[in-house]
Amino acid sequence: MVNPREPRLQPVPILSLRPTQMTVGLREVAEKRRRWRAHKSKKQGELLGKHMIPVVLGPGKRHYVVDHHHLARALHEEGVEDVAVTVIADLSMVDREAFWVVLDSRRWVYPYDAKGQRRGYADLPKTVAGLKDDPFRSLAGQLRRVGGYAKDTTPFSEFLWADFLRRRLSRKAVDADFEKATEKALALAKSQDAIYLPGWCGPLLGD
Repeated sequence: MVNPREPRLQPVPILSLRPTQMTVGLREVAEKRRRWRAHKSKKQGELLGKHMIPVVLGPGKRHYVVDHHHLARALHEEGVEDVAVTVIADLSMVDREAFWVVLDSRRWVYPYDAKGQRRGYADLPKTVAGLKDDPFRSLAGQLRRVGGYAKDTTPFSEFLWADFLRRRLSRKAVDADFEKATEKALALAKSQDAIYLPGWCGPLLGD
């Protein structure tokens, strides 16, 4: 059933990819778009070949994205129509209801909305174009870049940080002054309140 990292050389239409999360940080998407535009066409082609989108094959042989949602959304917004994918598991034989249970058990789906509330699987967007903005996901991404926490392999680790920040900062404050919100987030990230989060790198008690 599992077919780890099997690249599909045949390009897959971006809009045929099915998201396994509800939101992205649109600031993160904008940054990826900026980096993409900085490359010449030839380099862009090479990058498309190297940055394959990891997917799970689900019912109907649909491709369900399990990582790189921001990249897929950025490429779509830049007019890229097709991407290469890497199949990490083939669950196409599983019926639809059981499919989502399996994804959830393997931590391959994150059905939480921009308010951090869990929703039904049916509420997941059907394409990457339908992913909603979560400013706290952008804040979590920026927090990692400025050293607030270390990159971690825990699934959806950035969303765990986003949820932590969401409970301590207002969306209005993040929207009004992102730089100031980042400073506050950095202080929060170094506190003992965040010690349970993946990649935490604050000072230990007694240091």
